[in-house]
Amino acid sequence: VQLQASGGGSVQPGGSLRLSCQASGSIREINTMWWYRQGPGNQREFVAVIDSAGSTMYADSVKGRFTASRDVIWGYLQMSHLKPEDTAVYYCHVRSYSDRALAWGQGTLVTVSS
Repeated sequence: VQLQASGGGSVQPGGSLRLSCQASGSIREINTMWWYRQGPGNQREFVAVIDSAGSTMYADSVKGRFTASRDVIWGYLQMSHLKPEDTAVYYCHVRSYSDRALAWGQGTLVTVSS
């Protein structure tokens, strides 16, 4: 499996962005799609996860502002009401039905600043 992330950019506080993650290769192996982020000077942290049935979980810091969705080959992270502390490189990651790590995307930078 390979992942290609896109959609990052610069936005003002309160703005919105949608990140995309395209999967290719052995996509039938994919169960869960995860979103992580790594801000300046911080460790990589969990943001959201969506499974093959569409069930989602979110970090408390983004709950109510971010929405994960997916179809067969695409995963999306809709981000609204963005805050400066959301500034980070965002990564998508997929895992198999046996919870084996399959792939990481290359990361896409989101900058929230006035």
